[in-house]
Amino acid sequence: MRLAELTSADRARAFQGDIDIAGIATDSRAVQPGYLFAALSGSKTDGAQYIEDALSRGAAALLVSPKVMRNCPLLSDNSRVAVIVDSNPRRRLARIAARFYGPQPEIAVAVTGTNGKTSIVDFTRQIWLALGRKAASIGTLGVLGDCRIAAETYVHTTPPPEILYSQLAALATQGVTHVAVEASSHGLAQYRLDGMQLRAAALTNIARDHLDYHADERAYMYAKLRLFGEVLAPGGAAVLSREAEVFSEAESLSWARGQQIVSVGGRFGDLRLLSCEVAGERQHLRIGLGTREWEIDLALPGRFQAMNALMAAALVISCGEDPEDVFGVLPALVAVPGRLELVGKTSLGAPVFVDYAHTPDALRAVLETVRPHCRGRLRLVFGCGGDRDRGKRPMMGAVAQQLADEIYVTDDNPRSEQPETIRAAICAQCPSARDLDDRRGAIALAISEMGADDLLVIAGKGHETGQQFSDRTEPFDDRLVAADCLAAEAVKNADRGGAHEHS
Repeated sequence: MRLAELTSADRARAFQGDIDIAGIATDSRAVQPGYLFAALSGSKTDGAQYIEDALSRGAAALLVSPKVMRNCPLLSDNSRVAVIVDSNPRRRLARIAARFYGPQPEIAVAVTGTNGKTSIVDFTRQIWLALGRKAASIGTLGVLGDCRIAAETYVHTTPPPEILYSQLAALATQGVTHVAVEASSHGLAQYRLDGMQLRAAALTNIARDHLDYHADERAYMYAKLRLFGEVLAPGGAAVLSREAEVFSEAESLSWARGQQIVSVGGRFGDLRLLSCEVAGERQHLRIGLGTREWEIDLALPGRFQAMNALMAAALVISCGEDPEDVFGVLPALVAVPGRLELVGKTSLGAPVFVDYAHTPDALRAVLETVRPHCRGRLRLVFGCGGDRDRGKRPMMGAVAQQLADEIYVTDDNPRSEQPETIRAAICAQCPSARDLDDRRGAIALAISEMGADDLLVIAGKGHETGQQFSDRTEPFDDRLVAADCLAAEAVKNADRGGAHEHS
């Protein structure tokens, strides 16, 4: 695509007239001849340091801030490259990437919030598919749905623009008409979604998280609310959880922007959860929309999962689907991998769940959800990630101390930190916990100690398939490890039973 098609001519220093742009990169190592390289400053590295490398690899154009333009000698002396100068290069990159890659699915929605994004995005995709729409989702679990997209090594919740808009274009080219995208606080703060044309957006809740990146909780909240204050256009549908502490702020912001507000939950929500009755591993819901009511059987445990399903339903209805049809397919929803996923039972029939809960609020929600299903000891295996918000470690320890009966504190993803330091911070508010440095061993120990009426939650990693250390990432999937430990426990108990029979 020609540079003039990507950006207005007065913002780019022309070289030999207009030039062709062959691709876009934010990593100089990915630059090929004819690429546009965005030299972005980040929390750990400054892209300006890699301009020379990008030029050596054939970059034909650069996107930089005014500060980089002033201070980089390579740019003032280099007339062989076009330079786009923008005071907000990240937002400009998203818009350039959207224009470069082209088509997007006709109906797009985004979901933000501390907890529930992955489930709501996945449920939204499932509902659309059940209604006969060609749909996909993009987020923590990758690109899923009625499509074939090559897997990316980038594992963050919201992909960077050069990947996100490439994926959206590929989906549209394959005939996908509906897409749901997770909008992380990082992705919003870095303007990654600013090239999307959203029909609707949803907010679940805002609780403490990612303060290793954001300056404070208020900055974190503002990043989340950008989805409604800047990304979702006037006239779009703002689906807001009425049970979120920041509901009033989000409602006022959406009202000022001229968006159609759809509130979910609480006594006065547009879409309300009137009652929720547990029936084994299912629940019977009575829901209200306006003056009408529906009764639904949901094959998902926990009130928070019911709320996730209603948030997804509200998004789909806001995009034009008939409520009767939407509520009619909710019973077909299936659990998202690693989200309160039942991975098996011990030989005595005690259930083992794996969940992604890695914030105090999420851990509390999971433990309160499973407690009614546990007649014996509620056991919990968990840890906290390294190089992440350190303040939430004692908070999660306090939640575990309050709500679990047997606690096994172990390693999550230590990354560059000393694992024992992370565990000590958790145990400071969780004195009854056992401090175990081997996650596999902690899971095995917890399973071996379970009685018939006990229940085990393995929290923190959910669907993840690796454990990150300072110098390596080792294969590790809580679900597979738990299944292996359950199999070993079953064999051991069978052998023990056989020995008793022959004695």
